[in-house]
Amino acid sequence: MMWGYPTTNWWGMGLFMLLNAVVWIAIVGLLVWALTRWLSSRTPTTGNPSAGPSAMEILRMRYARGEIDADTFERMRSQLEGTESEIRQPPIPVQ
Repeated sequence: MMWGYPTTNWWGMGLFMLLNAVVWIAIVGLLVWALTRWLSSRTPTTGNPSAGPSAMEILRMRYARGEIDADTFERMRSQLEGTESEIRQPPIPVQ
């Protein structure tokens, strides 16, 4: 006995305080995790090709809506296809 309290009471109170601290740390950790997941899902990713339509898809949509005529569509399509083929092929080394 210490100051009139049995020693088993100290163990029970210490265990309760420890569990209380663990529960609060877990709650705070869960809130931080949930906040970071929520914020990361709201921020747009840049450089992701699946984030939006390609240039060819935009051109087709503009033609379908009637914003451009057939001649303009064909000219722009050939320019886009030429640009894409230039990107895909590696440059020829000059000797």
